[in-house]
Amino acid sequence: MERELYGREAIFGDDGLAARLTGLTPHGSRRVVCEHGDDPPVAVLTGGRGMGKTAVLKQLRSLYREITPLALVDCEAVLPPADPGPGWTPVTGVLPELATQLTARVHAARPVQFPRLSLGLVAVASVSWRREDESRAQRDLQSLGPVLATLDTRGDAATGWVTKVLTKLAAGAFDSMAPMAGMVAEATVETVLEETFNRFQRRSADWYGTYPHAGGNGRIGLRQLAVDFERGGDLRRRAEDHLVLALVADLVRAYRGMARGARRGRPVLLLDNAHSPLGRQLVEPLLRQRASGVRDRIAVFASSRIRDHAGLSHAVRRRLPEVAHASHWTRGTEVTSGILAVDLTPLAAAHVRSALDRHDPRGRTPAGLARGIHRLTGGRPLGVALLAQAAGESPEPGRLVPGALLERTVELREDRPPVRVADELLERLLPGQRPDVLSVLAAAHGEDSARLLATTRLRGESLDGDVALRVRDELRSEDWPVGPEHFVADPLLRSLLLHRLRFQDDDPPYYAAWRAVHETLRSAYAAGGSCPSEPHRLHQELVLGGTEDCVTHLRVQFARPDVLRWLDALRFIASAPFPRPPGSAGPDPRRAVALGRSVTSDDERAALAGLDERAAELQLQLRRLLHAVWLLSDPLALPDEEVIDKMAHELRQLSGRHPTGHAVLWDAATHWPHDLRDWRALSMPPGAPAPARTGPHGPGDGGPDA
Repeated sequence: MERELYGREAIFGDDGLAARLTGLTPHGSRRVVCEHGDDPPVAVLTGGRGMGKTAVLKQLRSLYREITPLALVDCEAVLPPADPGPGWTPVTGVLPELATQLTARVHAARPVQFPRLSLGLVAVASVSWRREDESRAQRDLQSLGPVLATLDTRGDAATGWVTKVLTKLAAGAFDSMAPMAGMVAEATVETVLEETFNRFQRRSADWYGTYPHAGGNGRIGLRQLAVDFERGGDLRRRAEDHLVLALVADLVRAYRGMARGARRGRPVLLLDNAHSPLGRQLVEPLLRQRASGVRDRIAVFASSRIRDHAGLSHAVRRRLPEVAHASHWTRGTEVTSGILAVDLTPLAAAHVRSALDRHDPRGRTPAGLARGIHRLTGGRPLGVALLAQAAGESPEPGRLVPGALLERTVELREDRPPVRVADELLERLLPGQRPDVLSVLAAAHGEDSARLLATTRLRGESLDGDVALRVRDELRSEDWPVGPEHFVADPLLRSLLLHRLRFQDDDPPYYAAWRAVHETLRSAYAAGGSCPSEPHRLHQELVLGGTEDCVTHLRVQFARPDVLRWLDALRFIASAPFPRPPGSAGPDPRRAVALGRSVTSDDERAALAGLDERAAELQLQLRRLLHAVWLLSDPLALPDEEVIDKMAHELRQLSGRHPTGHAVLWDAATHWPHDLRDWRALSMPPGAPAPARTGPHGPGDGGPDA
């Protein structure tokens, strides 16, 4: 059973995108007027990993597979068989799979047959056959068994064809100058037509008369198709494109003439990861044919995790809510204008609340946990689903915070042992990547500090730091943002990688890997380091658990005229990841400090020594403020109303103490609580509108360190 989907009503509503492109409602399968008549767009769902593209396609399959011909393939998961032979390519490998799925029985309609595609695949498979190698021919034809079975249900048909084909080759007198591939293809096609096709199906061969240099003769076209395929390069691409159109032609034929009245809606092709080379090879011939004016009755839904690749260069782009009742799509002059690119938007907080209610129907989790999950995940559906499940299955849900959910285990399938949420998310968000390398680089603030970490902490990977640039390019290629403030700019991905860095060596209380990485950065940002910056050094100091240097710096800098810069430094320093102990479920220690309820430590007493009463009071006040902002900015914690009120109080008190920055500090005391209660990042200047976002967490352009 597929996971519950939220926030996708624009696709699955009774007048949603799926209904308007298929002509059938997803629930109840009532007929719907097809939007755009006989010229629909190819709908491409765009979004990064974990945004639910695959889940949407699987849900479409579940809803439509019993009522209309349908096929779903993952274009990145088509692998060659153990002994593929020269006639196998990803295209010739995936077309039989598509045809086999499309032939499944549906209500009130006979199975679709694929005579044109079968002929083309048989002709192409024959390019590797030789008179002396009967076993090769048998293996190739038997691999096409499922699609050939749509025409001939005899189990031993392939063996019989092979024998007859090779007999013809042995007995025939062929021109020695003619390509062997063409001769074998011709003999094969003749045999298949004679042995399997009835007199109506034999006309299917005529369709290949439109192939280049066929002169209207279908058999010559099939022979030329095999020759082009064997030659490779652009000629093979031309042959493969024609095979894709053969599948389309067979589907079109199933909806014409006598069969038309027996079928409802349109057949559906679902192509996951269609940004891959195979995906483009399947989609582009159809787009070119539609652009030339040839019409078909196929609803195509594809997915792409790359929003800006060349295949979408002229697509009509819409965000998901914009296509709920109409797609507002019109065909342009470019071939790729036949695409409607629909950006899957993040889930809203209300959707996260629904997901949590499903797993926690008795409401045992904290009231703010749903919003905390939303803030951490940015509404990325995969993260929401796993964290909500972890919360619902927790034996002690009353004290849960988002950070604790990363350490929980969940059972995803009965045939698989439970998995830790953080590990599962990383594996699915970064498949095939090196999390040990990425977790180190996730501590960096930009490309310069990433290269520094690469040369000092990842010497086995790269002596000159180029591994940082390779990782940057890999992240961008997967549509992950890379930014100047954080090398890994997506908050969820960064939190997962830093969580791994913290706990990967399982050596509390030392946390050697975590400490080594952040000490390296602290040294680099110190005076005399490779990239000196006091705010960055203090940020690293806070990561390592040292607070007094940060408080002292804020006190010394407080009286300067540029109070906006001071506030921004406070916000940046306090954005440091909290050095969280493993399995911590008790009260967050920062809360007691923020509320002034903690016992003064030796370091704190040393920092106060030698200060006059007014300076000591300011030191303690800023200590409370720093811990409040640190706690309230932490995506792995939950905002605390008492701490928010205390933060506002401290800022108002500071407003009265600053010689020139009264209004700015007062505005921060007013607007920062609003930001936190609305689950937004602290605004700078206080009260400024939040920046526009292009994805779950906003745009990500690379750049140097701040």
